[in-house]
Amino acid sequence: MNLELYFAPGACSFVPHVALEAIKAATGQAFEPKLVKLHKSEHHTPEYLAMNPNGQVPVLVVDGKPLTQIVAICDFLDRSFPKAGLLPTDPWARAQALSQLAWMNNTAHPTFTRVFRASEFAESEAAQAEVKKIAAAKYRTLLERIQEWSAPAKPFWFGDRITCHDAYAFTLLRWGGMAAVDPKSLPGYLAYVERVTAAAPVAVVLERERIKLDTYKAT
Repeated sequence: MNLELYFAPGACSFVPHVALEAIKAATGQAFEPKLVKLHKSEHHTPEYLAMNPNGQVPVLVVDGKPLTQIVAICDFLDRSFPKAGLLPTDPWARAQALSQLAWMNNTAHPTFTRVFRASEFAESEAAQAEVKKIAAAKYRTLLERIQEWSAPAKPFWFGDRITCHDAYAFTLLRWGGMAAVDPKSLPGYLAYVERVTAAAPVAVVLERERIKLDTYKAT
């Protein structure tokens, strides 16, 4: 199978990026990482929009065919490479895991978008500031929920293997710093994510993307 991942550093594409490194470690299946420079609008070129009309990362290209949306990509990777153990095998546990992953993607993620790109949701500076303030407060409560979910993690979300959940949990906490959430104010979550960043597949991706966990700046 020929796999290519189009990713942008620090974006949600970090999730399948880590999953593919975990698959590579477990099975030997290689993939080609394709850097997309968002600041140069490479995600809006005709070539890219032909793969993903939404102009977003990630895109996973499988034998020349593009697949978009994180939940779909993670489900495909798990079904294609079960040895990597990205999702539980029990049907009910798998459904619950997909529910959590979908919530990260359709609830926590869009809430942060309102912090990071408030101009897309309001016109005046005052209205944008209000959107950002409300979203940032909401985002913290969502991170607190992830802290509760990750509390039993020993050492990772599903035990001793790195999965998409671990990568998304890292990404969301990292974004928290940009929403004025000090990661030290979520000690359980922070301790868990620090274990995640030490795992080999994650460390490889952190190095390739040249990002770090803590983006918080005290005001």
